[in-house]
Amino acid sequence: MPLPDLFIFFGLIATGKSTVAQAWAERHGLSYYNSDVVRKELAGLSPQTHQRETADQGIYTSEFTAKTYEALLERARQDLVQGRGVVLDASYQRKTDRDRVRMLAQRLGVRLYCILCVCPEEEMKRRMARRALDPRAVSDGRWEIYLKQKERFEPPAELAPDQLITLSTDPPVEAVLEQLSAQLETQP
Repeated sequence: MPLPDLFIFFGLIATGKSTVAQAWAERHGLSYYNSDVVRKELAGLSPQTHQRETADQGIYTSEFTAKTYEALLERARQDLVQGRGVVLDASYQRKTDRDRVRMLAQRLGVRLYCILCVCPEEEMKRRMARRALDPRAVSDGRWEIYLKQKERFEPPAELAPDQLITLSTDPPVEAVLEQLSAQLETQP
């Protein structure tokens, strides 16, 4: 039986990572874990409960984020040891958080693909405005939080070229998935 793969879709808020990550997981029959959903589960909230706190407050403190990322890793570990591939969807803005995922993949001997989702700021603004009107939206990301994330984001310089794919999420989801498939086919 081939080893399962571990994918992390990461980047700043409103870059389309959740849309693409969830679609990728569904297309390939992979487990899918979203940091916003897991964070709210850990806080005893429903995913659609909106938290209007600013960055570094409430469920968005660094301590609560660490707890969330640890829960993501544990869920991934459980699925991977059972032979099931996993998609993790979170900003992973810090090298140390990405390193923990890399260590898990290395320890379990599974292939890790890190997909950095990017798009122009104007598109991000449009997405945030649309999301603010969607009662089913899970993310609490707003422009002021994006600006704080942008300031703190640590570029993924630690990732080898065969571990990192930068994916533009401007096109429709189907086109983005096709682009990702094509890029993965060229990976060694």
